[in-house]
Amino acid sequence: MDETRRDRDTEGRAHNARPRDGLGRPLPYGSPGVERQPEGVVRSPQETVREAQRLLDAGMPFHAHEVFEDAWKSGPVAEQELWRGLAQLAVGLTHAARGNVTGGARLLRRGAAALTEFMEFMEGSDALESVESTDSADGGAPAHGIDVGALTGWARELAGRVEGPGAELVDAAAEAPRLWGGSR
Repeated sequence: MDETRRDRDTEGRAHNARPRDGLGRPLPYGSPGVERQPEGVVRSPQETVREAQRLLDAGMPFHAHEVFEDAWKSGPVAEQELWRGLAQLAVGLTHAARGNVTGGARLLRRGAAALTEFMEFMEGSDALESVESTDSADGGAPAHGIDVGALTGWARELAGRVEGPGAELVDAAAEAPRLWGGSR
């Protein structure tokens, strides 16, 4: 393949078809890579969390971010901050594991702030009733059983640690948070 040409999808839009590693970094054409997450998959909130947790546990937070991004784009407007915040946490972990401590810490904090905004919005809104009325395995909890408080604490703690003196690369699988039931 001519590496100077941009990859295009069937509609002619730019689309990077290079293989990627487990942290989403592009690899040279022809290299074995990690299978990419399909885009635009509509999942239930429980399926989203299960798949994202599987990917986080496997040390693939970049791929988990893509799962959260699908939920962000396809879910109810009232839940966009939840899914956006979770996507930012996953990307923050990705950057921290790649050694981009500034970007990683910034995204971890931004994701924690988005989750906090989501919960504040839900606590003071009629939107809580519409989310709670959904038929779900978690009894309709506003955050689908996701321990938002533990995740925001995890994100802020990791952000401080990766920026701290003598900070080292983090192991994405070892640092992966627990979405249901708080951090490890």
